Amino acid sequence: MKVVVEGVTKRFTVKGTPAVFEASFEAPSGGITTLLGPSGSGKTTLLRIISGLESADEGRIRVDGEDITALPVGKRRFGFVFQTFALFDHLTVRENVAFGLEAQGVRGEAVGRRVEELLTMVQLDSLGGRYPAQLSGGQRQRVGFARALAPYPKVLLLDEPFGALDARVRVELRAWLRNLHDATHLTTLMVTHDQEEALELSDQIVVMDRGRVHQVGSPREVYDAPSTAFV
Repeated sequence: MKVVVEGVTKRFTVKGTPAVFEASFEAPSGGITTLLGPSGSGKTTLLRIISGLESADEGRIRVDGEDITALPVGKRRFGFVFQTFALFDHLTVRENVAFGLEAQGVRGEAVGRRVEELLTMVQLDSLGGRYPAQLSGGQRQRVGFARALAPYPKVLLLDEPFGALDARVRVELRAWLRNLHDATHLTTLMVTHDQEEALELSDQIVVMDRGRVHQVGSPREVYDAPSTAFV
């Protein structure tokens, strides 16, 4: 599923500086595209526009050629993983992962099979009966990934997915996420301010600052041939 962002602009006040200004790039099908930039660069706002959680003032979002700019968030079939784990504390790991499927009306053995498949994929198959409070931060984030993947999303959106974790766990989960992606080949868009994380994980990097896209390219291209002084 290729995601195309065309000239997206977003203002939160009528005469204010745009949070995102004429942003354009293509996220290739089956790859990890990372929006990289400092706080306030517009990367999270742009991800929220792609997801449908925010609306664009100008521009379009296309997925495999279909214009989804006006499509409600619930109909985009995107999976979300956030910096805060956003798990339901009163539900077990297994019930958290099943939540998205059940919300779509899936019932019975199909839910159980999908949940067990994903718990094995994220290496938590022995912890399905535990509650979030009984897990480490890294384990809780892996539950978040499993829950996002459960309803067979078209695209996976990650907003600073490792930001709440300590440095050692972040390094471990970067390698884990790359392996997970290589197993699923799901088109993924990730937001981070961590340059090392972006260079290690990404197939493509979109460098942003003050709402503008400065450069789009592979990690090697961005590192070896920066297009602006900011990059």
